[in-house]
Amino acid sequence: MSRFSKTLIALLVAGAATSAMAFDRYQGIGRPATAAEVKAWDIDVRPDFVGLPKGSGNVDRGMELWETHCASCHGVFGESNEVFTPIVGGTTLKDIETGRVEALITGASPQRTTLMKVPTVSTLFDYIQRAMPWTAPKSLSPDDVYAILAYLLNLGEIVPADYVLSDENIREVQERMPNRNGMTTDHGMWPGAPASRGGIGNGGKPDVKNVACMKDCKKEVEIVSALPDYAQDAHGNLAEQNRPVGQTRGKQTGAPGEPAGDGQPSAAAATLALANEKGCMACHGVANKIIGPGYNEIAQKYQGQVDAEEKLIAKVKNGGQGTWGTIPMPPQGHVADEDIKRLVEWILQGAKAQ
Repeated sequence: MSRFSKTLIALLVAGAATSAMAFDRYQGIGRPATAAEVKAWDIDVRPDFVGLPKGSGNVDRGMELWETHCASCHGVFGESNEVFTPIVGGTTLKDIETGRVEALITGASPQRTTLMKVPTVSTLFDYIQRAMPWTAPKSLSPDDVYAILAYLLNLGEIVPADYVLSDENIREVQERMPNRNGMTTDHGMWPGAPASRGGIGNGGKPDVKNVACMKDCKKEVEIVSALPDYAQDAHGNLAEQNRPVGQTRGKQTGAPGEPAGDGQPSAAAATLALANEKGCMACHGVANKIIGPGYNEIAQKYQGQVDAEEKLIAKVKNGGQGTWGTIPMPPQGHVADEDIKRLVEWILQGAKAQ
């Protein structure tokens, strides 16, 4: 037996012994996840479409869902650059034929959009299903996701206006993605065999042939779109959503309210926390306009109106458009009536944090 083999066996034995010691030390902690628990989280869709749920949705239905759940952040046609970078734009019919987005090479587009960059249609489906809408992730059914994706693909001229996207034809759509040939994994960032042999890398060989920029170099990084500070706590305090170990910490988003005399948060602070929990602060600041008006503007507009509370409760429940601009407010049917009333009262009283 070679010296290497003996060393390897010794390491394996030591590792097994360490694992056994750890198990003995923490007996009775935790349990294996059930099949139902695993299934609830196992919703990712791979580029080879493994994990894709059955379903279908057409462009028209997608447009309706888009205006209800998505337009407030992304614009009616996916072109908005106010909160997130545009999803649609910068691709051509020629790109769809070649599978390479020319604007990524020439810089002809003023900004890189999602359809310019993403190579696989499964990536879009997976992200919408897991993370959207912003204020209620995982609330869309598979048919809803197919419909919304069909609408986006139609905006990019990838599918026609009467298209019905489904699990049966989505592979055909992949062959029309504008940047399907624009991404490579043949570089040292991905280990293993190259793509030509069924792997995702190039054997671990790094690409070190690049040279430093010596002409017309950018002097500094320009951030062209970012989530405003006052909207960053739409999903709660990120610092409280990370494990308390390791080097990475979530950003502190949203200042905790001062406790009242009994050690509990004040009523105002608790209602502000409720507004964050229900996703209200993704579109409204207290003193700043985000997508919709700031709460101080709303309170000022309805000041002195005896039916102000009734009007606002109806607007929150049913949604609306036109009072503050063209971007619609989706109906908030997922929020309980008592919570809506509490939030409206808080807004009309000045939306104070304490």
